[in-house]
Amino acid sequence: MNITAKYCQKEMEEYGSCVASNPSTWQQHCHELKMKVANCTSSHPVIQKIRSSCSKEFVEFEHCLRENPATPSSCQPHVARFLGCAETVDLSGAESQMETPVPQPS
Repeated sequence: MNITAKYCQKEMEEYGSCVASNPSTWQQHCHELKMKVANCTSSHPVIQKIRSSCSKEFVEFEHCLRENPATPSSCQPHVARFLGCAETVDLSGAESQMETPVPQPS
Protein backbone atom coordinates (compact mmCIF):
# COMPACT_ATOMS: atom_id res chain seq x y z
CA MET A 1 0.00 0.00 0.00
CA ASN A 2 2.85 2.39 0.75
CA ILE A 3 4.26 1.67 -2.69
CA THR A 4 0.90 2.36 -4.30
CA ALA A 5 0.62 5.60 -2.34
CA LYS A 6 4.14 6.59 -3.33
CA TYR A 7 3.51 6.29 -7.06
CA CYS A 8 -0.24 6.84 -7.27
CA GLN A 9 -1.02 9.14 -4.33
CA LYS A 10 -3.36 11.47 -6.24
CA GLU A 11 -5.41 8.60 -7.65
CA MET A 12 -5.58 6.82 -4.26
CA GLU A 13 -6.74 9.99 -2.49
CA GLU A 14 -9.45 10.68 -5.08
CA TYR A 15 -10.70 7.09 -4.88
CA GLY A 16 -10.64 7.04 -1.06
CA SER A 17 -12.57 10.32 -0.89
CA CYS A 18 -15.14 9.00 -3.32
CA VAL A 19 -15.66 5.78 -1.33
CA ALA A 20 -15.97 7.75 1.94
CA SER A 21 -18.46 10.17 0.36
CA ASN A 22 -20.63 7.42 -1.12
CA PRO A 23 -20.84 4.67 1.52
CA SER A 24 -23.76 2.80 -0.04
CA THR A 25 -23.15 3.52 -3.74
CA TRP A 26 -19.36 3.75 -3.95
CA GLN A 27 -19.11 0.80 -6.37
CA GLN A 28 -21.12 2.69 -8.99
CA HIS A 29 -19.92 6.22 -8.23
CA CYS A 30 -16.23 5.41 -7.82
CA HIS A 31 -15.67 2.81 -10.54
CA GLU A 32 -13.84 5.22 -12.86
CA LEU A 33 -11.52 6.33 -10.04
CA LYS A 34 -10.88 2.68 -9.13
CA MET A 35 -9.82 2.08 -12.75
CA LYS A 36 -7.47 5.08 -12.59
CA VAL A 37 -5.77 3.57 -9.54
CA ALA A 38 -5.52 0.20 -11.29
CA ASN A 39 -4.05 1.77 -14.41
CA CYS A 40 -1.55 3.77 -12.40
CA THR A 41 -0.35 0.81 -10.38
CA SER A 42 -0.27 -1.74 -13.17
CA SER A 43 2.90 -0.31 -14.69
CA HIS A 44 5.09 -0.52 -11.56
CA PRO A 45 7.23 -3.71 -11.24
CA VAL A 46 7.09 -3.68 -7.44
CA ILE A 47 3.31 -3.55 -7.38
CA GLN A 48 3.08 -6.18 -10.11
CA LYS A 49 5.25 -8.51 -8.01
CA ILE A 50 3.08 -8.02 -4.91
CA ARG A 51 -0.15 -8.54 -6.84
CA SER A 52 1.25 -11.69 -8.41
CA SER A 53 2.57 -13.11 -5.16
CA CYS A 54 -0.56 -12.21 -3.17
CA SER A 55 -3.20 -12.66 -5.85
CA LYS A 56 -5.28 -15.07 -3.73
CA GLU A 57 -5.54 -12.57 -0.87
CA PHE A 58 -6.27 -9.71 -3.25
CA VAL A 59 -9.05 -11.64 -5.04
CA GLU A 60 -10.62 -12.54 -1.69
CA PHE A 61 -10.58 -8.88 -0.66
CA GLU A 62 -12.22 -7.78 -3.93
CA HIS A 63 -14.82 -10.55 -3.56
CA CYS A 64 -15.63 -9.31 -0.07
CA LEU A 65 -16.12 -5.77 -1.37
CA ARG A 66 -18.51 -7.00 -4.06
CA GLU A 67 -20.46 -9.05 -1.50
CA ASN A 68 -20.63 -6.18 1.02
CA PRO A 69 -21.03 -2.98 -1.01
CA ALA A 70 -22.81 -1.10 1.77
CA THR A 71 -20.28 -2.08 4.45
CA PRO A 72 -16.76 -2.07 3.01
CA SER A 73 -15.36 -1.90 6.54
CA SER A 74 -16.48 -5.51 7.04
CA CYS A 75 -13.65 -6.49 4.67
CA GLN A 76 -10.94 -5.30 7.06
CA PRO A 77 -9.74 -8.87 7.82
CA HIS A 78 -9.24 -9.42 4.08
CA VAL A 79 -7.21 -6.21 3.81
CA ALA A 80 -5.09 -7.31 6.77
CA ARG A 81 -4.36 -10.69 5.14
CA PHE A 82 -3.41 -9.01 1.85
CA LEU A 83 -1.13 -6.51 3.60
CA GLY A 84 0.44 -9.29 5.66
CA CYS A 85 1.21 -11.19 2.47
CA ALA A 86 2.56 -8.08 0.75
CA GLU A 87 5.05 -7.55 3.58
CA THR A 88 6.54 -11.01 2.98
CA VAL A 89 7.17 -10.59 -0.78
CA ASP A 90 10.81 -10.44 -1.85
CA LEU A 91 10.97 -7.22 -3.87
CA SER A 92 14.69 -7.12 -4.57
CA GLY A 93 14.39 -8.06 -8.25
CA ALA A 94 11.38 -5.79 -8.85
CA GLU A 95 13.03 -2.80 -7.18
CA SER A 96 16.12 -3.12 -9.38
CA GLN A 97 13.87 -3.07 -12.47
CA MET A 98 12.55 0.31 -11.40
CA GLU A 99 16.04 1.75 -11.07
CA THR A 100 17.16 0.63 -14.53
CA PRO A 101 17.31 3.67 -16.81
CA VAL A 102 15.17 3.57 -19.92
CA PRO A 103 17.31 3.84 -23.05
CA GLN A 104 16.67 7.03 -25.00
CA PRO A 105 16.12 6.78 -28.75
CA SER A 106 19.04 8.08 -30.82
